[in-house]
Amino acid sequence: MTYPTLEIERAGQVATVWMNRPELHNAMNEHLIGDLTAVFRELNHDDSVRVIVLAGRGKSFSAGADLDWMRRAAGYSEAQNLEDAGKLAAMLKGIYRSKKPVIARIHGAAMAGGTGLTAVCDIAIATEAAKFALTEVRLGLIPATIGPYVADAIGWRQARRYFLTAERIDAANAQRIGLVHEVVAEDALDARVAEVAAELCRGGPHALSAAKELLGALRDSSPFADELLSDTAHRIAAIRITEEAREGLGAFFDKRPPRWVKD
Repeated sequence: MTYPTLEIERAGQVATVWMNRPELHNAMNEHLIGDLTAVFRELNHDDSVRVIVLAGRGKSFSAGADLDWMRRAAGYSEAQNLEDAGKLAAMLKGIYRSKKPVIARIHGAAMAGGTGLTAVCDIAIATEAAKFALTEVRLGLIPATIGPYVADAIGWRQARRYFLTAERIDAANAQRIGLVHEVVAEDALDARVAEVAAELCRGGPHALSAAKELLGALRDSSPFADELLSDTAHRIAAIRITEEAREGLGAFFDKRPPRWVKD
C-alpha cells in the first residue's frame, strides 16, 4: 500500500515510518492520522518486519495538530468532533498496542500530539535539541486522547504539572521525567536508533509480543494480587512449551544464534 503522508523505509528487519509533511513540521490532520493507523496495522501483519521506527522528515518530529485541521474542527458539531477524536484515539492505541516494538526517533519539535506520539512508543530516543510540551490548555483545550499515554510515561505527579502549565520541556528534562529514554547528539541519532533496533531483533518475535502483553497485565495490577501472580505463572508455563522458546533455549545451550537472528 502507499500512504500519501508517509514514507516507509526498510532496512533488513526494521521498518521506519517517516511522517512526511516536512513543510508543516509533520503536524497531524485526518490524513496523517488515517495513514498512521493503516501502516501500523499493515506492519503488524508483516512477518518480515521485527521492529518499527517512527520518525519525522524535515526539521521536526511532529509539531502537534495541523492548524487548518484545528480550524475546521472548531466548526464541527459535538458528534463530528467525537468521530474525529475517536480516529485519533484509535491511531494512538494502534501504536501503543503494536505487537512489535516501536522506537520513536525524535528531533526538533515534538509538541502536543507530538509529545503524545513520543509516549505511545515503547522506546524514545531524542536529540539534545528536541523539545516537548503539552500546550493544549493555552488554546482552551486539554491533552485528552494523548493523556493516558503521557501520564503513564511521566507519572501522575509530573503530569499534574505539565498538563496545567503547558511549559516547554527540553530534552534533558524529558529524559529526567521519563518521557524519553535516551538523549544523544544529533549526528548520533540514527546510529543509536539502529543499535537499539538491532538489540530488539535479537529477541524472539513471539516473546517480544508476549512481553508487551505482560507489561499490560503488570500495569493494571499489583504484586499483592494473587490473581496476577497466578497469571504470570501460567504465562511462563505456556511460553516455555512453544517452538520459539525451545529454539531459543536450544541455541543458548548450543552456543549459536537462534534462527530468528539474521546476519
